[in-house]
Amino acid sequence: MTTERSWPYVDSQLSLATCDSPSKEMASSAQSKGKYETLLVTTEDKITKIIFNRPDKKNCYQPCGERKQGKQTGISKQSVETKIQQMYGEIMRALEEAAKDDSTLTVITGRGDYYCSGNDLNNFAENFSLEKSTGSMVVFETPFSLLGKTPEGCSTYTFPKIMGPIKANEMLLFNKRITANETRTQGLVTEVFADSTFQQEVWTRLKAYANLPRNVLTLSKQLMRSVEKEKLCAVNSRECDQLVERCFSDECMNAVTSFFQKKSKL
Repeated sequence: MTTERSWPYVDSQLSLATCDSPSKEMASSAQSKGKYETLLVTTEDKITKIIFNRPDKKNCYQPCGERKQGKQTGISKQSVETKIQQMYGEIMRALEEAAKDDSTLTVITGRGDYYCSGNDLNNFAENFSLEKSTGSMVVFETPFSLLGKTPEGCSTYTFPKIMGPIKANEMLLFNKRITANETRTQGLVTEVFADSTFQQEVWTRLKAYANLPRNVLTLSKQLMRSVEKEKLCAVNSRECDQLVERCFSDECMNAVTSFFQKKSKL
């Protein structure tokens, strides 16, 4: 999903383990956590912040860590599947660490003007021979078919459920870009803030939310999501299998090539 301004996605900590002990108070000063190549991760005031840290690349996902010189050859489907898994490895590790600490909330945001511009297509092309609160200036786009890909991130299930099948088709099939106000109308975000006051208003609310009883939030979230969890896992698995298949199709490679050709003319 592509945005033109950064926005944080807030998620209360969810642990499948039982919550027997009360939360400990977090230090008031920000604490840097772990070593990441593409993220900045800190904890402050019971809030863990995960920041996409590739502002020069519009915070796109980097699939394979540092790139090695030279082209790779003889890449198998299994290798591509491994790369797709590695693409989100650091994000998964940061979320796992956040789930084990004493934070009440986890915030995911981006450094600079962009939240995230999706997958790094430069990395994809070179290796394939193989080579929800928001600011008012944000736009959202899911250009799957434009790039010869099938939808992912459970969007084939969640988008029709949230927006209805007609609006979901416009985004997932026909690459419609929607504004921040449209996302609120269609139920993708709960509220839209003026860009000039976005940070102040959002962080005021987050700090208040972080002081709510942590275990109550965790258990309540478990109850609400347990009904859908198995379904979402099944949908995600099917989407990933299909996405790997598409990576090897001529249609996908032609679409990515066309994308770069159009981009070079801008």
